[in-house]
Amino acid sequence: MINEFKDFIAKGNVMDMAVGIIIGAAFTAIVTSLVDDLVNPLIGLFVGGVDFSGISFGLGEAQFMIGNFINAVIKFLIIAWVVFLLVKMVNRVSAMAEKPDDVAPEVDTGPSEKDILIEIRDSLKAGS
Repeated sequence: MINEFKDFIAKGNVMDMAVGIIIGAAFTAIVTSLVDDLVNPLIGLFVGGVDFSGISFGLGEAQFMIGNFINAVIKFLIIAWVVFLLVKMVNRVSAMAEKPDDVAPEVDTGPSEKDILIEIRDSLKAGS
């Protein structure tokens, strides 16, 4: 059972997935910084310095942090846009890889060996 587990872990798909998750976590930190440190202050300039993370409202003892939700939506949209661009780029590259290079035009090479042998056979039959 341990050997099966080792084989499972050593497969390329599992390793690729692990690398993707690690890169995704690092990318999330970058997008979080982008939204919190650049996008929100820029939006704040246009809406009068409003910081989304501070927007909330309460019902009784419950406090609804609507600003955090707005930040999460902005982060999602940025991540979705970047993933869209990456997929589009990968599709373009794979389409170029599948596209054959300029194909050489067909060149008439004359009759095949089989055609010549058939012609010789027919000539020998006609001569006898």
